[in-house]
Amino acid sequence: MSAERVHRTTHQVTVDAPAGVVYGLVGDAVTWPLFLPPSVHVEQLEFDGGHERLRMWVRAGGEITSWTSRRVLDPARRRIDFRHDLPAAPARTMGGTWAVEALAPDRSRLTLTHEFTVVDDDPGGRAWLERTIDTNSRAQLEQLSRLAGLWGRLDSLVLAFEDSVRVEGPAELVYDFLYRVGGWPERIPRVSRLTHCEPAPGIQVMTMDTRTPDGAGYTTESVRICFPHAGRIVYKQTATPPLMAAHTGEWTVVPDERGVTVTAHHRVLLNEDAITRELGPDADVTTARQHLRRTLGAAGTATLRLAKSYAQNAVTVL
Repeated sequence: MSAERVHRTTHQVTVDAPAGVVYGLVGDAVTWPLFLPPSVHVEQLEFDGGHERLRMWVRAGGEITSWTSRRVLDPARRRIDFRHDLPAAPARTMGGTWAVEALAPDRSRLTLTHEFTVVDDDPGGRAWLERTIDTNSRAQLEQLSRLAGLWGRLDSLVLAFEDSVRVEGPAELVYDFLYRVGGWPERIPRVSRLTHCEPAPGIQVMTMDTRTPDGAGYTTESVRICFPHAGRIVYKQTATPPLMAAHTGEWTVVPDERGVTVTAHHRVLLNEDAITRELGPDADVTTARQHLRRTLGAAGTATLRLAKSYAQNAVTVL
């Protein structure tokens, strides 16, 4: 059997931020779904301070793909080496490096390299991988450059919160309400239309039209990763309302000896450019944070209460 050909790609961007800031964004992979467009969800499976293993769900070439990745973090050299344990087809092997180079106190260069082999050295598979790597790498580097340039105030643009409701009913019924999104237009008053598909078990892609209390409406698109045995559904909105540059979240259903706690978790990256347009000429980041906390919190809590009613009334009927 002949040796497989190794293919290599390199992408770079110059960033107006200290090298340490850039390395910090690259190193914290769990936050990538909020910060980087291709990333849908990342779970850290192992971490010992220098080595970590991640499970990643990513949009690649119009599909949702998943793999586990091992990373070696070297903060002194500002370098991260990665290799996929079981790469998604058509890749047979996939690995690479993130490297940050200081050009000046507030300026740095970020380089992302990939090296991979293709199943059966298939030319079509190679072309697909090269296109996908190029598209995703450019999107990642562009966004990392933009976010790092906001390093002095990035924390103020990120909003994280959660709301919980207690349920005196089976956890399975609460989860069923949250999982079966096809029934939401009949069950949730603010949802006027929803279409969805499941390209793979546990993965849902949905488009939803929502009405706000003031009569306005908007359309969102989301990818959801479902973990029924853990009582979790994580999601990323891939098309958001104007005030949000990104929105990720999670529904958790946690039973105990007295009932169930169901929680809606939200993480939002504000879109600064839309604040005055959406909220008025006097609005600022604080106004936007308060507005989103109020409106997202109200919508999430309303859904939690409907899930509670669904579970408790089903138990009563039975």
